[in-house]
Amino acid sequence: MTPTRNKFTILKQVMEKIPSYLVGKLAHKHGCDKQSRSFSPWSHVVTMVYAHLAHSLGLNDISDALRHHSGALASVRGATAPSRNGLSHANKVRSADMAEELFWETLAEIQKVYPQFGMGRKYCGFPSRFKRIINVIDSTTIKLVAYCMDWAKHRRRKAAAKCHMRLDLHTFLPRFAVVKTAGTHDSKEARTLCAGIRSGEIVVFDKAYIDFDHLLELTERGVFWVSRAKDNMAYRVVKRSVHKGNVLKDHLIRLKGFQSGNDYPELMRMVTARVEVDGKMVVMTFLTNNMEWSSSSICDLYKARWGIEVFFKQIKQTLQLGDFLGYSENAVRWQVWTALLTYVVLRLISYIGKWKDSFARLFTVIRGVLWSRYDLWSLLDGCCGTAQEPPRMILSVEQLYLPGLELKNYGTA
Repeated sequence: MTPTRNKFTILKQVMEKIPSYLVGKLAHKHGCDKQSRSFSPWSHVVTMVYAHLAHSLGLNDISDALRHHSGALASVRGATAPSRNGLSHANKVRSADMAEELFWETLAEIQKVYPQFGMGRKYCGFPSRFKRIINVIDSTTIKLVAYCMDWAKHRRRKAAAKCHMRLDLHTFLPRFAVVKTAGTHDSKEARTLCAGIRSGEIVVFDKAYIDFDHLLELTERGVFWVSRAKDNMAYRVVKRSVHKGNVLKDHLIRLKGFQSGNDYPELMRMVTARVEVDGKMVVMTFLTNNMEWSSSSICDLYKARWGIEVFFKQIKQTLQLGDFLGYSENAVRWQVWTALLTYVVLRLISYIGKWKDSFARLFTVIRGVLWSRYDLWSLLDGCCGTAQEPPRMILSVEQLYLPGLELKNYGTA
């Protein structure tokens, strides 16, 4: 089915989902409006979002494509195409704090207008018996080029940036993020990531984020946490409990190391179970401060941590985070934060349009018609390539009634 024609391009309809007043307000707050002449802060945001939507290969690709469509681009609230050097300079000198704050302000505005935004797209592995908020913490490493990115060096010949994320599994939306070099250990960011978690909520993280002093702080705040035990953890068993099936042990323990015992003097629960990983059963040991949940619930909570890996896959493989447009720390942060902004805008389009297919499929549908003048919602409603409804199954042979014809029942062979 051919989508309905529209007087505006798909790119303009996508960019309309970003509140118009936010960019100007934040550009003035961070001083970005004073660093622009012909290339305005709004044009900068449109350019970076376009780079993700079009999966642009580099600065020349972006500037050439936008200049070829300068007329259609002008309809996007007066946006203008940048030169190659102009875009590179803007990513280098304009504060990336503006892009970070724009992402959070846009997300807050969307959730204010659409209170149920994200609720229908929770992670498929979400343990539904938990009605409270489940936060998942993890990081993804973004490989960079060592010889031209000295600020991100963390090994002799390697450079990388890290995006530490706190994800809400109910909405599958970020709740907090930190973008910085990969030189610091994950446990150093645990306090920052968990600062906004409220009493009664659940947080799940890998053993790389374990800091016993921080775990005690979470326990005192009434936050339930689930993690994996480190292999060299020293402890003594206070109460033993052996279970059948895949759950091997369910003990109450106390840390006996000098430093760890002082950092976390309270009891904690240790559950050892066989879990399936890549089709194979392996033994894992989990830690938690909750003494009431069943052993299987603790295993399921940690299993749900895989949801953040799915989120990182969507961000890194679908959007443009494989090739970077600049070498400076500020340019990398601009690209990461505008990728998250693009993700939220696409999720909003998915929510309003009642999209039932995958995020990757939505991205490819929009990417192919960015400069076409179609109605966005009719495009999503009738896009090609989706499977039709399955045929109706008939459980018995339909019979035709003819007057005067006597039906006889015959035996089966």
